[in-house]
Formats: sequence, structure tokens, C-alpha cells
Amino acid sequence: MSPEMIRLIANSTGETLYMVGVSALIATIFGLPLGVFLATSGKGELFAAPWVNRILGVIVNATRSTPFIILVVAIIPLTRLIAGTSIGTNAAIVPLTIAAAPFIARLIEGAIREVDQGLVEAARAFGASPLQIVLKVLIPEALPGVVLGLTLAIVSLLGFSAMVGAVGGGGLGDLGIRYGYQRFMPEMMLAVVVVLIVLVQAVQSIGDRLARRLNKRIRHV
Repeated sequence: MSPEMIRLIANSTGETLYMVGVSALIATIFGLPLGVFLATSGKGELFAAPWVNRILGVIVNATRSTPFIILVVAIIPLTRLIAGTSIGTNAAIVPLTIAAAPFIARLIEGAIREVDQGLVEAARAFGASPLQIVLKVLIPEALPGVVLGLTLAIVSLLGFSAMVGAVGGGGLGDLGIRYGYQRFMPEMMLAVVVVLIVLVQAVQSIGDRLARRLNKRIRHV
């Protein structure tokens, strides 16, 4: 492999990590409270608001069911409005965030719903407010599941980041398309695939290890 190829792969890997890192952070900022609300706003729950829950659920499901490549094209005007352009790594963050936020919300919702409701009832019996129950019972108990959910979301974002390369989003996907496909360089395509596999394995391993540690800590509390 030539020094030029190594430089291109290193730069594209950095772009991919930037896109995925920023979009995962922003999507978590929006998805975490949304997931908590979806898990606690049903009928008879802590923040009971069944109609709001249903409306948000429909919006979340509609966004999740839209194929990512179609979502990227459909929100180009919004991407231009926010990022000032529809191509490049900064522009790619917009559709990546919009795709990841509802996905993260559902993962958070699932993790919180797995918490033993006996703990919630015990907290209520001690006079804890709904917000205190969320912050001191639900989220701490659901933390291992939350970490696994975020790990899955980041792995999915790595795949999505490769797709935005098809529309000029930069990163490893763009590198694979421009050099591996359009310039008939199978060695570049292979290198891109290998780097993506390594990134996915690294993220998954770190997430699994962190979730196990958190789970052990909760059990010993």
C-alpha cells in the first residue's frame, strides 16, 4: 500500500470518526430525554400523558422506518439550512443525527422499561418525586442497558456514515466509492471495509466491557 493510500485512509477515518462522534453526541442529547419520556408517559405512569406519548411514538416510528439514503436526500433543504451546504462531513452530521436520535430514544425506552417496577413503587412509597425516581432509580438501574443501546447506535452510525459517502458526505464511504468503485481500485475498497470492521469491533468491545462493569457495580450496591 502506497503512502498516498495510507494518507487518504487516515484522513477518511478521521472524517468518519468526527461525523459519528458528533452525531452520536447530539443524537444522545435529544434521544435520551425523549426515550425517558416515552418510557414514563404512558397511562398511569410517572409523567402520564398518553396522547403526547402516542404522537411522539408515531413521529419516532415514522423517522425510524424511513430508509436512511432516502432520508438523506429528503432533508437536503434542512441540511443546507443548518450546515450551509449539502455535501461534506459537517453536512452529513445532520441526517446522521436525525436518523440516530429516534433510534436511541427507542433503545433508551426499552432499557428503562426493563427496570424492576418494584424499585419504582418503593421509591414512590418513600415519597420520591417523579423526577427523583427517574434520576435516582430508573436511569442508574438502566445504565448497563443504556450503554449497550448507545453502543448499538454508534455501530449503526458507522454503517450510515459509509452510506452518506454516496452523496458526497465524506469519510470512508466516500473514499470507497471514489477510489474503490469509480477508479477501479479494489485494494482501496478492501482497505475501507477492513477499517470499518475494525472500528465496529472496537466500539462493540468497549461498549460490552463498560456495560459489564456497570452491571457488576449495580449488583454490588
